[in-house]
Amino acid sequence: MREKFLHFMQGRYGADQLYRVMLIGGAVLVILSNFIFEVFFLLLGWILVVLAFVRAFSKDYSRRYAENQKFLELTGKIRKVFGKQRYVMEQRKDYHIYTCPQCRQKIRMPRGKGKVEISCPKCHTKFIKKS
Repeated sequence: MREKFLHFMQGRYGADQLYRVMLIGGAVLVILSNFIFEVFFLLLGWILVVLAFVRAFSKDYSRRYAENQKFLELTGKIRKVFGKQRYVMEQRKDYHIYTCPQCRQKIRMPRGKGKVEISCPKCHTKFIKKS
């Protein structure tokens, strides 16, 4: 069964970031329509789900790629902001992230070192912080 599906998917575009957003967005709208009892959300959700699968099973690779690149270009700034926040949250366990008082450069220092004198790598300002 798996081999048949893999054979069927050969030459087809498959899943990408736009597919995932459309599929998850459609599923959320369908679930939301059950609580709000609004037919519009239900219809819009199912349209998004169907379009997501149409994109995934499409053989027009270049057009789907162009659509995905346009989507990534439009959402790039938002993804960058969330990516920075995610990085800070991941690093928070092991490092303090300080900001230079003069040039606002972010500096990462390991936790648990006591009082340390930090030298900014960008403007060479020295300041003391507790890690």
